[in-house]
Amino acid sequence: MPLSQIIDFEYVREAQAIKSEETFLVGYVLFDKRDGFSEVTVINDAQKTINDKIDSGELNVPSGVSYKFSGNYENQVRAEKRLSIIVPIVLVIVFLILYFQFKSVSTSLMVFTGIAIAFSGGFIVLWLYGQHWFADFSLFGTNFRDLFQIHTINLSVAVWVGFIALFGIATDNGVLIATYLDQSFKRNKTKSLEAIRFATVEAGQRRIKPAVMTSATTIIALLPILTSAGRGSDIMIPMAIPSIGGMVFATITFFIVPVIYCWREERKLSKTQL
Repeated sequence: MPLSQIIDFEYVREAQAIKSEETFLVGYVLFDKRDGFSEVTVINDAQKTINDKIDSGELNVPSGVSYKFSGNYENQVRAEKRLSIIVPIVLVIVFLILYFQFKSVSTSLMVFTGIAIAFSGGFIVLWLYGQHWFADFSLFGTNFRDLFQIHTINLSVAVWVGFIALFGIATDNGVLIATYLDQSFKRNKTKSLEAIRFATVEAGQRRIKPAVMTSATTIIALLPILTSAGRGSDIMIPMAIPSIGGMVFATITFFIVPVIYCWREERKLSKTQL
C-alpha cells in the first residue's frame, strides 16, 4: 500500500541546523545592502522600521527572544568610535608639530588652515563622485566615469584613513611658504607698509613653483589608484579620493597663507605707529 494513501505529506521550511551560543539558541539572517548605501545607514533604517512595527503591535517579539545586528555594521560602528578619538589626536599632533617649527601660534594657525581647506575639498570630491553628471564624458572612446570608477562613495573606515593621511600632507604647502615668509621678513627690514608687501610678494614668488610641484607630483602619483580594478581596489580608491580632492583644493593656501601673514604684519606695524 502506498504511504501517500494513509498519510498527508506537508513540506515545511525549517532551519538546516540548530545552533547555539552560550547555551542560547541562535539563528542568523543574512542580507546585504544595495549599491549606494552604507552599512550604518541601512541598519539604522532597519532598526527604526523594526521598532516602529513593535510599537504599533504589528510585530510581536516573544519573551526570551532578542536580536542584534552584527557583521560589517558592527565593525563599522566599532571603527567609527575609534576614529572619533584618533582624528582629534592626529589634528592636535599636527598643530603641535607646526608650533614647534614656527614657535608662533598665529603662524601655526595660518598653516593649519590648509587642513580645513583640504578637509572640505575631500568632502566636495566625495559629493561629486555621487553625482551622475560628474565626469560623464568620453575621450578617445573611453568614458571617464568608467575609467576612474566614479560612483557613490560612502563614509567608511577607508575614507577616514584617507583623510588622516591628507591631514599630514595638506600642510606641506603652507609650511613651505610660511618658512620662507619668516626668512624674507627677517632678511628685509619691514618697517613700512611697502616693505611688508614687498617681502610677502617676494616669498610668494620664490616658493610658488616648489609648492605647485609638490602638490602636482602627489596628485599625479595617486591618480593610478583611481583606475585600479584588482583585488583591494574597493579599499584603495576610497582612501585615495579624499587625498586627491583635498590636495587639489589645498592649493588655495598658496594665496591664503601669504595674505594672512601680510595682514598680521600690517596690523603689528599699525600698532607700533600709534
